[in-house]
Amino acid sequence: MKKILIAVEDSKGSMATVDTFSKLFAQARPDEVVLLYVEKIEGRSLMDEMLGEAEMSTLKEQLKGTEYQEHLDMKAKTILNFYRKELEGNGVKNIKTIVKEGHPADEIIGAAREENVEMIIIGSRGRRLHTLLMGSVSREVSNRADIPVLIAR
Repeated sequence: MKKILIAVEDSKGSMATVDTFSKLFAQARPDEVVLLYVEKIEGRSLMDEMLGEAEMSTLKEQLKGTEYQEHLDMKAKTILNFYRKELEGNGVKNIKTIVKEGHPADEIIGAAREENVEMIIIGSRGRRLHTLLMGSVSREVSNRADIPVLIAR
């Protein structure tokens, strides 16, 4: 494979994505790894999925330049730097980092298409307590993606 997207966040599932990638591609590394973090600007409410594209666009516009957005950006940078170092420590070169804002599943699938990757690696669960076996984001990505999706535990 030439290009793989690894979606990360601040969860145990994300550490599993990097570990799984490192084990599977120990001998034959892809040409490029896209490390993606999605800023979920609308919070952790169960109403998250109710925000449409227009509402999300308005919310993004309102947050530009605010202290809250700066906090989100700093968190994204910290998380991406952590996982970049983990991958580099395992001998991975040519890592591209991307930060997106919005609904995680939509942004992961969109970034995969934009970057023309051949596979998505995502953690099995994030922070949601109402999902038992597989997180709602990983489930949605696996159901909607038109390329292979590896769900790591």
